[in-house]
Amino acid sequence: MPDWDVYLVTGESLSAGRSTREIVDDAIAGGVGVVQLREKDRTVRERYEMGREIRERCREAGVAFVVNDRVDLAGALDADGVHLGDDDLPVSVARELLGADAVVGRSVSTVAAAEAAEAAGADYLGVGTVYRTGSKDDIPEDEHGVGPERVAEIADAVELPLVGIGGITAENAAAVTGAGADGVGVITAITQAEDPAAAAAALREAVERGKRDRS
Repeated sequence: MPDWDVYLVTGESLSAGRSTREIVDDAIAGGVGVVQLREKDRTVRERYEMGREIRERCREAGVAFVVNDRVDLAGALDADGVHLGDDDLPVSVARELLGADAVVGRSVSTVAAAEAAEAAGADYLGVGTVYRTGSKDDIPEDEHGVGPERVAEIADAVELPLVGIGGITAENAAAVTGAGADGVGVITAITQAEDPAAAAAALREAVERGKRDRS
């Protein structure tokens, strides 16, 4: 299974004028263990071309490469797996299409959804939104996130690896892993950092500190 500590979700429009390839290179240097190709504002063709380059970089570095939402794109890119949301194909269908060795993740925000995803055969869960985030445009203005408390509830309910996502920074990441997450997923905490490699390293240190605190 991948190294879940720091999980980068890409977003070139949120990368301070830098390319996703530049961000991925720096993030890998800083210690990310998973890269998810998101790029919601790009066409599928553009994501495919971008993904081919990132997939090779991840393979060279031994970093897991997954695709957001699109099972077809994950298959076309020979990605390590796919990450699914509520509006995407079911976990079982993704598994059938991508095969037994694929890493299939599922976004959840409740214990019931986490248990259902585990029963369906998901390999890991993205739990959130943990804190208020500005990188998603479908979050209500009054939504402040489920908080580390929900992470803890889900960690108690399932056996799957958990990646807390949404509004996470080096300052609050330890609280998320301290609550039971195996790692944190971020976009802007790395993509908008002046030094993405240093930002990834700081996140990793915070993640490990949170794990130590709960033991």
